[in-house]
Amino acid sequence: MTPISLGGEVTIPVAFFSKMIMNKLSNILPAITVVLIAISFLGTFVTKVFKPKVIKENTYLNTLFDVSPLWVIARALGVVLVVSSFFKIGPEFLWSENTGGLLLYSLLPVLFSVFLFAGLLLPLILDFGLLEFFGTLLTKVMRPIFSLPGRSSIDCITSWLGDGTIGVLLTSKQYEDGYYSQREAAIIGTSFSAVSITFSLVVIAQVNLGHLFVPFYLTVTLAGVVAAIITPRIPPLSKKPDSYYGGVNNNGSEELPKGYTAFKWGLEQAVDRASKNNSVKKFFLDGSKNVLDMWIGVTPMVMALGSIALMVAEYTPVFQWLGMPFIPLLNLLRIPEAAAASQTLIVGFADMFLPSVIAATIQSDMTRFIVAAVSVTQLIYMSEVGGLLLGSKIPVSFKELFIIFIERTLITLPIVTLIAHIMF
Repeated sequence: MTPISLGGEVTIPVAFFSKMIMNKLSNILPAITVVLIAISFLGTFVTKVFKPKVIKENTYLNTLFDVSPLWVIARALGVVLVVSSFFKIGPEFLWSENTGGLLLYSLLPVLFSVFLFAGLLLPLILDFGLLEFFGTLLTKVMRPIFSLPGRSSIDCITSWLGDGTIGVLLTSKQYEDGYYSQREAAIIGTSFSAVSITFSLVVIAQVNLGHLFVPFYLTVTLAGVVAAIITPRIPPLSKKPDSYYGGVNNNGSEELPKGYTAFKWGLEQAVDRASKNNSVKKFFLDGSKNVLDMWIGVTPMVMALGSIALMVAEYTPVFQWLGMPFIPLLNLLRIPEAAAASQTLIVGFADMFLPSVIAATIQSDMTRFIVAAVSVTQLIYMSEVGGLLLGSKIPVSFKELFIIFIERTLITLPIVTLIAHIMF
Protein backbone atom coordinates (compact mmCIF):
# COMPACT_ATOMS: atom_id res chain seq x y z
CA MET A 1 0.00 0.00 0.00
CA THR A 2 3.01 2.31 0.35
CA PRO A 3 3.01 4.86 -2.51
CA ILE A 4 5.89 4.39 -4.93
CA SER A 5 6.95 6.37 -7.99
CA LEU A 6 7.39 4.25 -11.13
CA GLY A 7 7.69 5.50 -14.67
CA GLY A 8 6.80 9.03 -13.62
CA GLU A 9 3.51 8.10 -11.90
CA VAL A 10 2.58 7.48 -8.28
CA THR A 11 1.14 4.03 -7.66
CA ILE A 12 1.11 1.24 -5.06
CA PRO A 13 2.81 -2.17 -5.42
CA VAL A 14 -0.51 -4.08 -5.84
CA ALA A 15 -1.48 -1.85 -8.78
CA PHE A 16 2.03 -2.14 -10.24
CA PHE A 17 2.08 -5.96 -10.02
CA SER A 18 -1.42 -6.27 -11.47
CA LYS A 19 -0.45 -4.03 -14.40
CA MET A 20 2.66 -6.18 -14.95
CA ILE A 21 0.52 -9.36 -15.11
CA MET A 22 -1.85 -7.65 -17.54
CA ASN A 23 1.02 -6.69 -19.83
CA LYS A 24 2.56 -10.19 -19.74
CA LEU A 25 -0.70 -12.13 -20.18
CA SER A 26 -2.77 -9.61 -22.13
CA ASN A 27 -3.48 -12.08 -24.98
CA ILE A 28 -4.83 -14.87 -22.79
CA LEU A 29 -6.51 -13.00 -19.90
CA PRO A 30 -9.91 -12.77 -21.67
CA ALA A 31 -9.85 -16.55 -22.22
CA ILE A 32 -8.90 -17.13 -18.56
CA THR A 33 -11.85 -15.01 -17.37
CA VAL A 34 -14.19 -17.01 -19.65
CA VAL A 35 -12.96 -20.21 -17.97
CA LEU A 36 -13.39 -18.74 -14.46
CA ILE A 37 -16.97 -17.58 -15.13
CA ALA A 38 -17.76 -20.99 -16.68
CA ILE A 39 -16.35 -22.75 -13.56
CA SER A 40 -18.46 -20.44 -11.38
CA PHE A 41 -21.68 -21.37 -13.19
CA LEU A 42 -20.90 -25.10 -13.60
CA GLY A 43 -19.89 -25.40 -9.93
CA THR A 44 -23.12 -23.68 -8.89
CA PHE A 45 -25.23 -25.84 -11.25
CA VAL A 46 -23.66 -29.09 -10.04
CA THR A 47 -24.02 -28.06 -6.38
CA LYS A 48 -27.67 -27.08 -6.77
CA VAL A 49 -28.74 -30.10 -8.86
CA PHE A 50 -26.54 -32.99 -7.70
CA LYS A 51 -25.48 -31.78 -4.20
CA PRO A 52 -22.10 -33.62 -4.26
CA LYS A 53 -20.64 -34.55 -0.85
CA VAL A 54 -17.21 -33.15 -1.70
CA ILE A 55 -18.73 -29.65 -1.94
CA LYS A 56 -21.52 -29.94 0.65
CA GLU A 57 -19.16 -31.14 3.38
CA ASN A 58 -16.55 -28.47 2.67
CA THR A 59 -17.65 -25.21 4.31
CA TYR A 60 -15.61 -23.00 1.99
CA LEU A 61 -16.68 -24.69 -1.29
CA ASN A 62 -20.30 -24.85 -0.14
CA THR A 63 -20.30 -21.11 0.57
CA LEU A 64 -18.69 -20.49 -2.84
CA PHE A 65 -21.17 -22.51 -4.92
CA ASP A 66 -24.39 -22.96 -2.91
CA VAL A 67 -25.76 -19.46 -3.54
CA SER A 68 -29.21 -17.85 -3.61
CA PRO A 69 -31.47 -18.03 -6.73
CA LEU A 70 -30.58 -14.43 -7.68
CA TRP A 71 -26.88 -15.34 -7.74
CA VAL A 72 -27.59 -18.47 -9.79
CA ILE A 73 -29.35 -16.30 -12.40
CA ALA A 74 -26.47 -13.77 -12.38
CA ARG A 75 -23.88 -16.54 -12.88
CA ALA A 76 -25.94 -18.11 -15.69
CA LEU A 77 -26.33 -14.71 -17.37
CA GLY A 78 -22.61 -14.00 -16.83
CA VAL A 79 -21.52 -17.20 -18.58
CA VAL A 80 -23.91 -16.63 -21.52
CA LEU A 81 -22.66 -13.06 -22.02
CA VAL A 82 -18.97 -13.86 -21.61
CA VAL A 83 -19.11 -16.81 -24.05
CA SER A 84 -21.11 -14.67 -26.51
CA SER A 85 -18.52 -11.86 -26.23
CA PHE A 86 -15.51 -14.16 -26.57
CA PHE A 87 -16.75 -16.14 -29.58
CA LYS A 88 -18.89 -13.27 -30.99
CA ILE A 89 -21.98 -15.48 -30.95
CA GLY A 90 -25.52 -14.08 -31.08
CA PRO A 91 -26.75 -10.52 -31.71
CA GLU A 92 -24.04 -7.86 -31.95
CA PHE A 93 -25.48 -5.81 -29.09
CA LEU A 94 -24.43 -8.62 -26.71
CA TRP A 95 -20.76 -8.70 -27.69
CA SER A 96 -19.94 -5.36 -29.34
CA GLU A 97 -16.85 -3.43 -28.22
CA ASN A 98 -19.13 -1.01 -26.33
CA THR A 99 -21.02 -3.68 -24.34
CA GLY A 100 -19.91 -7.25 -23.53
CA GLY A 101 -16.66 -6.81 -25.47
CA LEU A 102 -15.74 -3.76 -23.38
CA LEU A 103 -16.11 -5.73 -20.16
CA LEU A 104 -14.38 -8.88 -21.41
CA TYR A 105 -11.37 -7.21 -23.02
CA SER A 106 -10.98 -4.03 -20.95
CA LEU A 107 -12.39 -4.48 -17.44
CA LEU A 108 -12.27 -8.20 -16.58
CA PRO A 109 -8.52 -8.58 -17.28
CA VAL A 110 -7.93 -5.64 -14.90
CA LEU A 111 -10.14 -7.23 -12.25
CA PHE A 112 -8.44 -10.62 -12.69
CA SER A 113 -4.97 -9.20 -12.04
CA VAL A 114 -6.07 -6.82 -9.26
CA PHE A 115 -7.94 -9.63 -7.49
CA LEU A 116 -4.91 -11.91 -7.78
CA PHE A 117 -2.51 -9.64 -5.93
CA ALA A 118 -4.96 -7.73 -3.74
CA GLY A 119 -6.58 -10.97 -2.56
CA LEU A 120 -3.29 -12.79 -2.02
CA LEU A 121 -1.69 -9.91 -0.11
CA LEU A 122 -4.84 -8.76 1.71
CA PRO A 123 -3.89 -10.66 4.91
CA LEU A 124 -0.88 -8.31 5.21
CA ILE A 125 -3.33 -5.43 5.75
CA LEU A 126 -5.89 -7.41 7.76
CA ASP A 127 -3.89 -9.69 10.04
CA PHE A 128 -0.75 -7.89 11.17
CA GLY A 129 -1.97 -4.88 13.12
CA LEU A 130 -2.12 -2.09 10.52
CA LEU A 131 -5.89 -1.59 10.88
CA GLU A 132 -5.75 -1.78 14.67
CA PHE A 133 -3.00 0.86 14.81
CA PHE A 134 -4.57 3.38 12.44
CA GLY A 135 -8.05 2.53 13.70
CA THR A 136 -7.12 3.72 17.19
CA LEU A 137 -5.22 6.79 15.95
CA LEU A 138 -7.93 8.01 13.57
CA THR A 139 -11.12 7.17 15.48
CA LYS A 140 -11.39 10.79 16.70
CA VAL A 141 -11.37 11.96 13.08
CA MET A 142 -13.46 9.28 11.33
CA ARG A 143 -16.18 8.84 13.99
CA PRO A 144 -17.41 12.46 14.34
CA ILE A 145 -16.98 13.43 10.68
CA PHE A 146 -18.06 10.27 8.83
CA SER A 147 -19.66 8.26 11.70
CA LEU A 148 -17.24 5.40 10.95
CA PRO A 149 -14.54 3.51 12.88
CA GLY A 150 -10.96 4.74 12.46
CA ARG A 151 -9.84 1.61 10.59
CA SER A 152 -12.05 2.64 7.64
CA SER A 153 -9.44 5.30 6.77
CA ILE A 154 -7.26 2.48 5.38
CA ASP A 155 -10.01 1.46 2.91
CA CYS A 156 -10.11 4.99 1.54
CA ILE A 157 -6.32 5.33 1.21
CA THR A 158 -6.13 1.92 -0.53
CA SER A 159 -8.77 2.98 -3.08
CA TRP A 160 -7.27 6.42 -3.58
CA LEU A 161 -3.72 5.25 -4.26
CA GLY A 162 -4.53 1.94 -5.92
CA ASP A 163 -8.00 1.08 -7.18
CA GLY A 164 -11.61 1.31 -5.97
CA THR A 165 -11.96 -2.44 -6.48
CA ILE A 166 -9.26 -3.08 -3.85
CA GLY A 167 -11.19 -0.90 -1.41
CA VAL A 168 -14.39 -2.91 -1.97
CA LEU A 169 -12.50 -6.19 -1.49
CA LEU A 170 -10.99 -4.91 1.76
CA THR A 171 -14.33 -3.58 3.05
CA SER A 172 -16.20 -6.80 2.24
CA LYS A 173 -13.60 -8.89 4.05
CA GLN A 174 -13.70 -6.61 7.11
CA TYR A 175 -17.51 -6.84 7.17
CA GLU A 176 -17.46 -10.64 6.96
CA ASP A 177 -14.93 -10.76 9.81
CA GLY A 178 -17.19 -8.69 12.07
CA TYR A 179 -15.18 -5.44 12.13
CA TYR A 180 -17.86 -3.34 10.39
CA SER A 181 -21.61 -3.27 10.99
CA GLN A 182 -24.06 -3.38 8.06
CA ARG A 183 -24.35 0.41 8.15
CA GLU A 184 -20.58 0.98 8.29
CA ALA A 185 -19.82 -1.51 5.48
CA ALA A 186 -22.49 0.06 3.24
CA ILE A 187 -21.16 3.59 3.90
CA ILE A 188 -17.51 2.65 3.30
CA GLY A 189 -18.31 0.63 0.16
CA THR A 190 -20.39 3.42 -1.42
CA SER A 191 -18.51 6.50 -0.17
CA PHE A 192 -14.86 5.53 0.17
CA SER A 193 -14.17 3.30 -2.86
CA ALA A 194 -12.60 6.33 -4.52
CA VAL A 195 -11.37 6.42 -8.09
CA SER A 196 -7.58 6.13 -8.17
CA ILE A 197 -5.35 9.09 -9.02
CA THR A 198 -4.14 7.23 -12.12
CA PHE A 199 -7.63 6.72 -13.58
CA SER A 200 -8.62 10.29 -12.73
CA LEU A 201 -5.76 11.40 -14.98
CA VAL A 202 -7.19 9.25 -17.79
CA VAL A 203 -10.64 10.86 -17.34
CA ILE A 204 -9.42 14.47 -17.46
CA ALA A 205 -7.21 13.66 -20.47
CA GLN A 206 -10.24 12.18 -22.28
CA VAL A 207 -12.01 15.59 -22.17
CA ASN A 208 -8.81 17.33 -23.38
CA LEU A 209 -8.15 19.16 -20.11
CA GLY A 210 -5.11 17.22 -18.90
CA HIS A 211 -3.28 20.48 -18.12
CA LEU A 212 -5.87 21.16 -15.39
CA PHE A 213 -5.28 17.89 -13.52
CA VAL A 214 -4.21 19.45 -10.19
CA PRO A 215 -7.25 21.77 -9.77
CA PHE A 216 -9.43 18.95 -11.17
CA TYR A 217 -8.27 16.43 -8.55
CA LEU A 218 -8.50 18.98 -5.71
CA THR A 219 -12.10 19.68 -6.82
CA VAL A 220 -12.88 15.95 -6.91
CA THR A 221 -11.37 15.47 -3.43
CA LEU A 222 -13.36 18.34 -1.90
CA ALA A 223 -16.65 17.22 -3.49
CA GLY A 224 -15.97 13.60 -2.50
CA VAL A 225 -15.34 14.50 1.15
CA VAL A 226 -18.54 16.59 1.33
CA ALA A 227 -20.54 13.71 -0.21
CA ALA A 228 -18.97 11.26 2.27
CA ILE A 229 -20.08 13.52 5.15
CA ILE A 230 -23.68 13.99 3.93
CA THR A 231 -24.74 10.64 2.38
CA PRO A 232 -24.25 8.54 5.57
CA ARG A 233 -26.65 10.91 7.37
CA ILE A 234 -29.55 10.50 4.91
CA PRO A 235 -31.52 7.42 3.72
CA PRO A 236 -30.87 4.78 2.54
CA LEU A 237 -27.49 4.64 4.33
CA SER A 238 -28.76 6.21 7.57
CA LYS A 239 -31.47 3.52 7.77
CA LYS A 240 -29.00 0.63 7.73
CA PRO A 241 -28.90 -1.28 11.04
CA ASP A 242 -25.75 -1.49 13.15
CA SER A 243 -25.98 -5.29 13.18
CA TYR A 244 -23.05 -7.51 12.25
CA TYR A 245 -22.51 -10.26 9.67
CA GLY A 246 -23.45 -13.59 11.27
CA GLY A 247 -24.10 -11.71 14.54
CA VAL A 248 -20.34 -11.58 15.29
CA ASN A 249 -18.99 -8.21 16.48
CA ASN A 250 -15.18 -8.04 16.64
CA ASN A 251 -15.03 -4.25 16.64
CA GLY A 252 -14.59 -3.86 20.40
CA SER A 253 -14.74 -0.60 22.33
CA GLU A 254 -13.27 2.58 20.88
CA GLU A 255 -12.68 4.03 24.36
CA LEU A 256 -9.03 4.43 25.36
CA PRO A 257 -8.09 2.52 28.55
CA LYS A 258 -6.92 4.66 31.46
CA GLY A 259 -3.23 5.61 31.26
CA TYR A 260 -2.94 5.06 27.50
CA THR A 261 -2.45 7.54 24.67
CA ALA A 262 -4.03 6.75 21.28
CA PHE A 263 -0.58 5.94 19.86
CA LYS A 264 0.41 3.63 22.73
CA TRP A 265 -2.95 1.77 22.78
CA GLY A 266 -2.97 1.46 18.96
CA LEU A 267 0.55 0.03 19.01
CA GLU A 268 -0.33 -2.48 21.73
CA GLN A 269 -3.46 -3.59 19.85
CA ALA A 270 -1.45 -3.92 16.62
CA VAL A 271 1.32 -6.00 18.21
CA ASP A 272 -1.27 -8.24 19.88
CA ARG A 273 -3.02 -8.81 16.54
CA ALA A 274 0.26 -9.53 14.71
CA SER A 275 1.44 -12.01 17.36
CA LYS A 276 -1.56 -14.24 16.59
CA ASN A 277 -0.54 -14.69 12.96
CA ASN A 278 2.72 -16.59 12.62
CA SER A 279 1.78 -19.32 10.11
CA VAL A 280 3.07 -18.84 6.55
CA LYS A 281 0.78 -21.65 5.34
CA LYS A 282 -2.31 -19.95 6.82
CA PHE A 283 -1.27 -16.62 5.26
CA PHE A 284 -1.17 -18.08 1.74
CA LEU A 285 -4.27 -20.23 2.33
CA ASP A 286 -6.32 -17.21 3.45
CA GLY A 287 -4.97 -15.15 0.55
CA SER A 288 -5.83 -17.87 -1.98
CA LYS A 289 -9.37 -18.12 -0.60
CA ASN A 290 -9.76 -14.34 -1.02
CA VAL A 291 -8.64 -14.61 -4.64
CA LEU A 292 -11.06 -17.45 -5.43
CA ASP A 293 -13.91 -15.64 -3.68
CA MET A 294 -13.47 -12.71 -6.03
CA TRP A 295 -12.71 -14.68 -9.21
CA ILE A 296 -15.57 -17.16 -8.79
CA GLY A 297 -18.06 -15.01 -6.89
CA VAL A 298 -17.71 -11.46 -8.14
CA THR A 299 -16.50 -11.70 -11.78
CA PRO A 300 -19.73 -13.29 -13.18
CA MET A 301 -21.85 -10.64 -11.40
CA VAL A 302 -19.75 -7.82 -12.87
CA MET A 303 -20.01 -9.35 -16.35
CA ALA A 304 -23.80 -9.77 -16.10
CA LEU A 305 -24.71 -6.41 -14.54
CA GLY A 306 -22.06 -4.40 -16.37
CA SER A 307 -23.05 -5.75 -19.80
CA ILE A 308 -26.76 -5.09 -19.21
CA ALA A 309 -26.08 -1.54 -18.01
CA LEU A 310 -23.87 -0.84 -21.04
CA MET A 311 -26.46 -2.28 -23.44
CA VAL A 312 -29.11 0.02 -21.95
CA ALA A 313 -26.73 3.00 -22.24
CA GLU A 314 -25.62 2.17 -25.79
CA TYR A 315 -28.80 0.98 -27.49
CA THR A 316 -31.69 2.68 -25.68
CA PRO A 317 -32.56 6.31 -24.84
CA VAL A 318 -33.22 5.37 -21.19
CA PHE A 319 -30.28 7.35 -19.77
CA GLN A 320 -31.16 10.35 -21.94
CA TRP A 321 -34.71 10.28 -20.54
CA LEU A 322 -33.41 9.92 -16.99
CA GLY A 323 -31.09 12.88 -17.57
CA MET A 324 -33.84 15.23 -18.78
CA PRO A 325 -34.99 16.28 -15.26
CA PHE A 326 -31.46 17.61 -14.70
CA ILE A 327 -31.71 20.17 -17.55
CA PRO A 328 -33.51 22.84 -15.43
CA LEU A 329 -30.95 22.33 -12.64
CA LEU A 330 -28.04 22.68 -15.08
CA ASN A 331 -29.61 25.84 -16.51
CA LEU A 332 -30.08 27.20 -12.99
CA LEU A 333 -26.38 26.56 -12.31
CA ARG A 334 -25.57 28.42 -15.58
CA ILE A 335 -23.79 25.45 -17.15
CA PRO A 336 -23.33 25.85 -20.94
CA GLU A 337 -24.77 23.15 -23.25
CA ALA A 338 -27.07 21.89 -20.49
CA ALA A 339 -28.99 19.42 -22.71
CA ALA A 340 -25.80 17.67 -23.84
CA ALA A 341 -24.45 17.61 -20.28
CA SER A 342 -27.68 16.22 -18.77
CA GLN A 343 -27.38 12.73 -20.31
CA THR A 344 -23.81 12.39 -19.03
CA LEU A 345 -24.98 12.75 -15.41
CA ILE A 346 -26.97 9.49 -15.41
CA VAL A 347 -25.02 7.42 -17.94
CA GLY A 348 -22.18 7.24 -15.39
CA PHE A 349 -24.29 4.73 -13.47
CA ALA A 350 -23.56 2.23 -16.26
CA ASP A 351 -19.83 2.95 -16.59
CA MET A 352 -17.55 5.64 -15.19
CA PHE A 353 -15.84 6.36 -18.48
CA LEU A 354 -19.01 6.92 -20.57
CA PRO A 355 -19.67 10.52 -19.36
CA SER A 356 -16.17 11.59 -20.43
CA VAL A 357 -16.54 9.86 -23.81
CA ILE A 358 -19.84 11.68 -24.46
CA ALA A 359 -18.50 14.97 -23.05
CA ALA A 360 -15.55 14.97 -25.48
CA THR A 361 -17.95 16.33 -28.15
CA ILE A 362 -19.10 19.26 -25.95
CA GLN A 363 -17.56 22.60 -26.97
CA SER A 364 -17.47 24.34 -23.57
CA ASP A 365 -14.30 23.72 -21.53
CA MET A 366 -16.21 24.49 -18.34
CA THR A 367 -18.93 21.93 -19.09
CA ARG A 368 -16.39 19.24 -19.95
CA PHE A 369 -14.55 19.96 -16.68
CA ILE A 370 -17.81 19.68 -14.69
CA VAL A 371 -18.84 16.42 -16.40
CA ALA A 372 -15.40 14.85 -15.81
CA ALA A 373 -15.27 15.90 -12.14
CA VAL A 374 -18.84 14.82 -11.33
CA SER A 375 -18.34 11.45 -13.08
CA VAL A 376 -15.35 10.71 -10.83
CA THR A 377 -17.21 11.68 -7.62
CA GLN A 378 -20.31 9.57 -8.40
CA LEU A 379 -18.39 6.35 -7.50
CA ILE A 380 -21.24 3.87 -8.13
CA TYR A 381 -20.60 2.39 -11.61
CA MET A 382 -22.36 -0.88 -12.45
CA SER A 383 -19.53 -1.99 -14.74
CA GLU A 384 -17.08 -1.91 -11.83
CA VAL A 385 -17.63 -0.75 -8.22
CA GLY A 386 -21.44 -1.12 -8.33
CA GLY A 387 -21.19 -4.66 -9.72
CA LEU A 388 -18.52 -5.51 -7.13
CA LEU A 389 -20.67 -4.19 -4.27
CA LEU A 390 -23.64 -6.32 -5.41
CA GLY A 391 -21.32 -9.28 -5.88
CA SER A 392 -19.82 -8.91 -2.40
CA LYS A 393 -21.38 -9.56 1.01
CA ILE A 394 -21.78 -5.80 1.63
CA PRO A 395 -25.52 -5.26 2.33
CA VAL A 396 -26.67 -2.93 -0.48
CA SER A 397 -29.33 -3.54 -3.13
CA PHE A 398 -29.46 -2.35 -6.75
CA LYS A 399 -32.22 0.14 -5.87
CA GLU A 400 -30.18 1.55 -2.97
CA LEU A 401 -27.11 1.92 -5.16
CA PHE A 402 -29.10 3.92 -7.73
CA ILE A 403 -30.52 6.21 -5.00
CA ILE A 404 -27.02 6.77 -3.54
CA PHE A 405 -25.71 7.48 -7.06
CA ILE A 406 -28.38 10.19 -7.54
CA GLU A 407 -27.68 11.63 -4.07
CA ARG A 408 -23.96 11.85 -4.76
CA THR A 409 -24.67 13.52 -8.12
CA LEU A 410 -26.95 16.15 -6.54
CA ILE A 411 -24.45 16.83 -3.71
CA THR A 412 -21.28 17.06 -5.80
CA LEU A 413 -22.69 18.86 -8.88
CA PRO A 414 -23.16 22.31 -7.19
CA ILE A 415 -19.71 22.11 -5.54
CA VAL A 416 -17.95 21.20 -8.80
CA THR A 417 -19.95 23.87 -10.68
CA LEU A 418 -19.04 26.59 -8.18
CA ILE A 419 -15.32 25.82 -8.54
CA ALA A 420 -15.68 25.59 -12.34
CA HIS A 421 -17.28 29.09 -12.43
CA ILE A 422 -14.33 30.44 -10.40
CA MET A 423 -11.79 28.74 -12.70
CA PHE A 424 -13.41 29.56 -16.06
